[in-house]
Amino acid sequence: MRTQVGIIGAGPAGLLLAQLLHLRGIESVVLEARSRDHIETRIRAGLLEGGTVDILTAAGAADRLHREGMLHEGLELRFGGEGHRIPLTELTGKHVTIYGQQEVVKDLVALRLDQGAPLVFEAGGVAVHGIDSGRPRITWVENGAARSLECDIIAGCDGFHGICRDSFPPGALSLYERVYPFAWLGILAEAPNVHHELIYARHERGFALATMRTPMLTRLYLQCRPDEDLAAWPDARIWKELHARLARRDGGSQVKEGRIVQRGVTAMRSFVAEPMRSGRLFLAGDAAHIVPPTGAKGMNLAVADVWYLTQALEAFYAGRGMAALDGYSARCLARIWKAQRFSWWMTSMLHRFDAGDAFEHKVQVAELDYICGSEAGMRTLAENYVGLPLD
Repeated sequence: MRTQVGIIGAGPAGLLLAQLLHLRGIESVVLEARSRDHIETRIRAGLLEGGTVDILTAAGAADRLHREGMLHEGLELRFGGEGHRIPLTELTGKHVTIYGQQEVVKDLVALRLDQGAPLVFEAGGVAVHGIDSGRPRITWVENGAARSLECDIIAGCDGFHGICRDSFPPGALSLYERVYPFAWLGILAEAPNVHHELIYARHERGFALATMRTPMLTRLYLQCRPDEDLAAWPDARIWKELHARLARRDGGSQVKEGRIVQRGVTAMRSFVAEPMRSGRLFLAGDAAHIVPPTGAKGMNLAVADVWYLTQALEAFYAGRGMAALDGYSARCLARIWKAQRFSWWMTSMLHRFDAGDAFEHKVQVAELDYICGSEAGMRTLAENYVGLPLD
């Protein structure tokens, strides 16, 4: 087989890249190691910056998003039993939208299949070859048969555990990582939302987050140990802890209990691989970077990567040479490190560090108190939360 761009990974990054290229008349083949059912049903983050919504709209992939997405113009920081609203739209003129990542994937898969464009699920043994040549190849096994795809460019959109980053030559990458000494125990529950906007709660027992997927499907998180045993967390214990950490000084927590339909533990890490390009292989999304979910930047960073890569590929195929592709990594990383800073800051400010002392506790509270009591402080948080401009 032969195509212009070979895309490894059918998550939001790979599928959106394929769609944006399709609209520009650039051919691609998308390979995914998992099944269609798997990628469409795994629950992931669902907070979209305005720029992400704009790009999905430009890609023709946002009709359902605009019908079903939940627009948020603010969020609440809760500490000391008091709630403090950060008016995002009032401060920035922008808002964020709640719309599950798996819903974005469903919309993009449907577009791809309706177009009859190549999308291969359950591709086994994917490998890349000749990335330093002008004609790299991707090989895989499909229904027991060996397949090979020659292309001009390979886009590695296969996530943190994919094969693309490991396909860089030895010594070509610099890795930057911070693993946090806690994790999130997350549940999805059939219950009314705690509040119409997100609540980020700092509590002496640990962090808690109240968010949502639909008006009657609530997503809730508790700070826990990285090695937490889910068997030690029956429903009653989860609800008791959520009530405690989201409690208000005037009594009650606003938490409405319901049937828990999913639970899991999410590790917390910051990770960046530099550069995001080796020869004709370009990384995008989680293949190149991971952020702790506190700042809600993961999928939004992936969309920004893809937007920049699309522009560079459009210039390449328009005959303007390799300059834009050569600048892709630096352009992405400038944005990525700002998002890493914000995510680290939110994580450090809101979580309990077991190794911390009373001084650190007081500093965290003072930081929150400053943010919520200063327009400049609120604006700093708001500008980063809604998303920095795409240059």
